[in-house]
Amino acid sequence: MKKKIKVAIHDHEHNGYPNLALMKISAWHKSKGNTVCWFNSISNCADKVYSSKIFTRTETDPYLPHDTIKGGTGFDLSTKLPDEIENIMPDYSLYDCKQSYGFLTRGCIRNCLWCFVPEKEGKIKAHHDIEDFLQHKKAVLMDNNVLAHQHGIEQIEKMIRLGIKVDFNQGLDARLIDDSIAKLLAKVNWEPAIRLACDSQSMIEPVRKAVELLRWHNATPTRFFCYVLVKDIGDALERIRFLKGMNIDPFCQPYRDKVGTEPTIEQARLARWVNHKAIFKTIQYEDYLTTM
Repeated sequence: MKKKIKVAIHDHEHNGYPNLALMKISAWHKSKGNTVCWFNSISNCADKVYSSKIFTRTETDPYLPHDTIKGGTGFDLSTKLPDEIENIMPDYSLYDCKQSYGFLTRGCIRNCLWCFVPEKEGKIKAHHDIEDFLQHKKAVLMDNNVLAHQHGIEQIEKMIRLGIKVDFNQGLDARLIDDSIAKLLAKVNWEPAIRLACDSQSMIEPVRKAVELLRWHNATPTRFFCYVLVKDIGDALERIRFLKGMNIDPFCQPYRDKVGTEPTIEQARLARWVNHKAIFKTIQYEDYLTTM
């Protein structure tokens, strides 16, 4: 009979957002009868420690044991879960989740300079069925470009039939939303919003067209949320003004390179103005600068 072990889980970010890989590791060990707990540097007595780090900018915890099993983009792009762990139902109790998390597809057809996905995951491919990880009435999907693969479209159709609430938290590619896709997306039970991205000037017209089509087909809720990459301030301001004029809620993300270099003061200031909605809705950026 194989000896049962004690496993400790360590989440470098631990910012309230659940780490999918750690939930799967926890589920796999529990299925083997092992005990799983959170890592404690003061009283660690675990036989194995797993640590995940998503962001390169996050500092590595110096108190982790030298033999810690490390993974995640923040450590290494090449590390992957074994198939038997990757394909298991996540242990949602680890973070007391009220919604399910997963990927329907992995990879992307784009090659954005700031993105790790092409290097880490390659071209887009089918990954999971929604029911492989669905335990709640709402699913948060972390796909990078779900509309770029037929499997993703079929899974959206399935989620409509299941009647679950849906959030593609990485945003949808507006360039792929034509009339037929907009008509399909209008049938989805979105919560909290339909998310898009407008990270460059070239995305303004695709976002405009996508939102007009979705509104034409009466997509609900009527709230649209749009990620805005902030690199050049003037360029970002033009995109923000466009989104505000379209009654789309912008959310600014200051540019960081792949090594996690801190944003400039100007980039951070613009993001702070946009993302603080009470300020954004009552004061223009030029006036906001005078308060600094």
